[in-house]
Amino acid sequence: MKLPKETIERKSPHGRWYADACGTAFGLEILGERWALLIVRELMFGPRRFSDLRAALPGISAKVLTERLAGLEASGVLRRETAPDPAPAQLYGLTRWGYAAEPIIQDLGRWAAASPLHDPTLPLSPVSFMLSLRTMFDSGAARGLAATIVFAIGTARFTARLESGALPVTRGETPDADLRFEAPNGPALAAVFYGGVPPEDVGVVIRGDAGLAERFTGLFTLPEPVVD
Repeated sequence: MKLPKETIERKSPHGRWYADACGTAFGLEILGERWALLIVRELMFGPRRFSDLRAALPGISAKVLTERLAGLEASGVLRRETAPDPAPAQLYGLTRWGYAAEPIIQDLGRWAAASPLHDPTLPLSPVSFMLSLRTMFDSGAARGLAATIVFAIGTARFTARLESGALPVTRGETPDADLRFEAPNGPALAAVFYGGVPPEDVGVVIRGDAGLAERFTGLFTLPEPVVD
């Protein structure tokens, strides 16, 4: 005699795993598979190629990445598009609904960073570091401060425009930046912003007003570990 299955097979776009009408359950069906939420994270600053995603997520296989992209596309989280000439390529970008997942990533990251088990020295992609700035940003302390900041992290480029207590970030760089942070990787910048490590000790170069740089880096702090 066959034993009854403990889980429900996936057969429809909704209720495939949990058979639960709760929005949290449905959200987990879409983003709860391993790597799915990290793929969404890597697309938060614009569309990317398959090879870009694999480079940013070195632990994922091509097969799993293909499966997750297909699942997220079928769920309406992302869509495929073609980059224009002169180098046409297939890109994966978030839909408007997909971009709306940023607060989920921020809240989850803020919550997890308060765990005593959180290890901030692990690898950190450039996108992940930039999202961490938006997550750990103290908007109250930033009131009255305006600046344009470029981040050159390896081959990745981002521009943050600090104004009115907000910190929007876009991919790419601008020549009119007030500050420029150059780093070999995300962990080096994390050490400077969150660990108080001198920039020169981790290969970070800061170009621009030293006072502004000090004030800017002081706008970001990790939450204190929660210990019962």
